Amino acid sequence: MRRFALGLILAAGCTKATPPAAPAAPVTASPASGLRSLASLQAIEDDEARAIAIFAEVGKILTHPRCMNCHPSTDRPLQGEAGLPHQPHVVRGADGHGVPGLVCASCHGETNFENVPGNPHWHLAPASMAWAGKSLGAICAQVKDPARNGGLDHDALVKHMAEDPLVAYGWDPPAHLEPAPGDQETAGALVAAWLEAGAHCPPP
Repeated sequence: MRRFALGLILAAGCTKATPPAAPAAPVTASPASGLRSLASLQAIEDDEARAIAIFAEVGKILTHPRCMNCHPSTDRPLQGEAGLPHQPHVVRGADGHGVPGLVCASCHGETNFENVPGNPHWHLAPASMAWAGKSLGAICAQVKDPARNGGLDHDALVKHMAEDPLVAYGWDPPAHLEPAPGDQETAGALVAAWLEAGAHCPPP
């Protein structure tokens, strides 16, 4: 009888309903996550090797979907983690802000709204800054050349990465999107250190 009662107790325990799983938390990133520390990179003695190693970290930011989607190889922006063509079908327009009747600000407000990214300056990067589909070495050569990077000299390039409010969106997207690795301050510091080391690039 005792064995029978114990069996009922055990059976009841095995069939006890488990509480539902908690909803998934939004994707977030802690500062400098996914990037080597600048201190460890600065310890590389050879200037060229140090510059190339630093740009490899910069490349993790530049080729992340949060950046790449606004630096497409065509006049159509990309979206999401997979970099799919933007829906609805929109294009760059004369100044990167879209075409009359369907400018970027038609949907993208001053801040994120639900799943729609937002920023007061929302627009595509200049066509001269198209990176999608290029190797890290090719992107590097393009980034350091003002004729192919939107006219940014080296000082302006550091300021763009470290302070530009639209670049800052890369680390503050809607909750369903993954932020770029690191943070904007780290990005600016990495670019400055890369230039200081000679702005050498990875092989094409």
